[in-house]
Order: sequence, then structure tokens, then C-alpha cells
Amino acid sequence: MRPERDSLVGVGIFLAIVGVSLLQPPAVTANPYLAKPGEAPVNVRVATCAVSGGFIHLYAALDNKLFEKYGLRVNHIYIRGSSISLAAIATDEVQFLYCAADATIPGMATGIEAKLIGAPLVGLPYVLLTRKDIKRPEDLKGKGIGVTRPGDLSFRLTRAMLKKFNLTEDEVKIRPIGGSQSERYNAMVQDIIQAILVTPPLEVRGKRDGFNMIYRLEELNLPFIYSSLHTNSKTLQARPVLVQRFVAAMAEAVQFVEKNPDKAKAAVGNALKQKDQEVLQSSYDAYAKTIVNRRLVVPASQVADAVEVARQTETNIRRKPAEIFDNRFAEDLEKSGFLKELWGGKIP
Repeated sequence: MRPERDSLVGVGIFLAIVGVSLLQPPAVTANPYLAKPGEAPVNVRVATCAVSGGFIHLYAALDNKLFEKYGLRVNHIYIRGSSISLAAIATDEVQFLYCAADATIPGMATGIEAKLIGAPLVGLPYVLLTRKDIKRPEDLKGKGIGVTRPGDLSFRLTRAMLKKFNLTEDEVKIRPIGGSQSERYNAMVQDIIQAILVTPPLEVRGKRDGFNMIYRLEELNLPFIYSSLHTNSKTLQARPVLVQRFVAAMAEAVQFVEKNPDKAKAAVGNALKQKDQEVLQSSYDAYAKTIVNRRLVVPASQVADAVEVARQTETNIRRKPAEIFDNRFAEDLEKSGFLKELWGGKIP
């Protein structure tokens, strides 16, 4: 074949390929939730109900400006306690709340206006920390365990643990003393109480102070939803795109924390005002690895179980479990191909 003919054939093949490609629909963007070029950012307020290593994903998203990609200008505020935080979101003082779902589900079940829209952490990270003379659960007899108040999360978990070891509340006193975990820890230092339930990284300080970590509550096999994203009906109905973008940003934060441990630990350190690497590593191991839920989908069965537990503690249940969560936004992350692209294929 002559060179000229070879050249013409090559051009023909090239044009045919171009023609076919032009007939095909354009590829769908891998991240459909990003802000459009020139789009003005939307101001939103997010509250956390505690200062905790369990909020590592939110802290990392804030410190590393992940929300800005999604057109969100996020103002983070701290509101102490789940009850006050739920009141703030119910009245739209904040549009999003990040808090342990097992602490908020009883309140939402009574009718407080809020919904779960994503659960980055599913599992029970608490451990039992005790004074030096208590080396096993049976040694708790005649001692006192500190909780925040009757009926709250620390109270319910303490009851479940005592039941596991056939210990009664006559044998072991459950003492409501209020305060944060750190404040209850200080009460144990002063021997006002002899045991408390804590989450990482406070157990690191306990070990250094000579206290004993004698039980991991994950062994109770309780259904438990930890750090979770909440919003209210006003935001859901009026600004669903805003909700979808916030959920997408949190999903990216989960991946970011896993792939950037140093930046993640730095974000926790900033929030906790902590530079101790062992403390920061404890937070990272617990919340970036052990109980992480990369799809963010709220487990329906565990919401139902939590509502039933609340019912058994004489909580006035007014809402069905299905009315407490909305998985549309988390499920859309997978349907859109966003998660597959984010994780480079199969989600770990």
C-alpha cells in the first residue's frame, strides 16, 4: 500500500474514533456535590456537644478547609451537653449538630425536633477506669462509679456493665456528680468516686496516673452509634442541597483522616489543646480505625434498639425509630459514584 493511502486510512480511523466519542454522553462528574465556579459560599453553624477525640473527622474537616470545596462557610461552636445541643438544633440556632447518637436518640424519641443524617462512627469506645485498689469488676463492691446524671448515657452504660457482672446498685453505688469526663476524672483522683467510664484518649492519662483500665465496654456487644451528624426539619425541607453537601464533606473527612494521620492528629490536638503524641495516637486509633463507618449510613436496627432501651428506662417515647433518622443523603454518596471515586475503587 502506498504511503499516501496509509495516511488517508489513518486519518479516517482517527475521525471515526472522534465521531463515536462525540456521540457518547459526557461522563458524569465523580463529585457532583462540589460548589460551582463563582458560587457564593453558604454560611452554616455546626455545634459539637463536647470536646472529644471522637470528633476527629469534624475537627480535621474544619482545620483543613474541606467544607469550603462544597461551598460551605462553617462556623463551629461548642455547646456543653446533648440536651442543650438538641434544643439548639431544634430551634435552628445551629443547622448541624455533631454528637454521640446514643446520647441524643432518647431525646429525639421523645419528640425533640432533630434527625440523624450520617454516622461516621458506629461502636462502643468506652472503657472502665478505676482506682489502684480495684483490679477486676468484682472489686467494685462497696465502691462508687461516677456518672453525669440519672438516665443519661454514662448512667445507662454503667447499669449495663454492672448487670454484665451480676453486680447490683446496692453493692455498687452509681453516683451522679455532673460535669464532663475530665471533671469526673478529677473526682476519682480525689477519691470522691472510685471508678468512671471514659473514652480515648483519657485512658492514657489514667494509666500514667496509676489507675487501672479493667474493662472495655465493646465486650458488652451493645448496639451503639457514636459520633453522628444531626440536622432539623427546617434545614432538611428548605435546603436539601446544603444537607447533601455537608454529608459529602464529612464522608471526604473520613477518607482524609485515614490517609493523613498526622494532619488528623494535629486537628485533634488543636481541639483538645494537647500535644502529647501518645494521647493523640490513642484518639486516632480509636476513632479513625476501630469503629469508623466509611459509608456514613445510620444503622436502622441500632436506632431501634436504642429507642427500646430508652423505653425500658421509662422515657416517654413519642416517635418511631424510622422518624429519627434520614439516610437519603448518605445513601446518595454511593449511588452517585462519589464514594467509589473517593476511595479509588472498592470502599475498605
